Amino acid sequence: QVQLVESGGGLVQAGASLRLSCAASGRYAMGWFRQAPGKEREFVAAISWSGLSTNYADSVKGRFTISRDNAKNTVYLQMNSLKPEDTAVYYCAVDLQTTRAAMSAVAAYDYWGQGTQVTVSS
Repeated sequence: QVQLVESGGGLVQAGASLRLSCAASGRYAMGWFRQAPGKEREFVAAISWSGLSTNYADSVKGRFTISRDNAKNTVYLQMNSLKPEDTAVYYCAVDLQTTRAAMSAVAAYDYWGQGTQVTVSS
């Protein structure tokens, strides 16, 4: 059973930064998704098992960076220049495949964290 623990959410003003962390029970390809009230869950960023492949939603390119620390089995999402439209519950997820590129589809992920709230005020 894969276990995921997310942390780092909070309330910030527009233009600020936050770093989300997702500690897993092993080394996996991982992604970050978000869901705002009344909206579907959407892809944010992903990193492959090797770390050589990353993928970003157009809405966060240039502002968010995904990275991993394999020694800690942890993936990070550095979020800069936050906007009110970034407000959502952020979820990390595990893709059990180890050889493919970073995936953006919800269906590619096998396990999900509990979510952490990010609120950006204007």
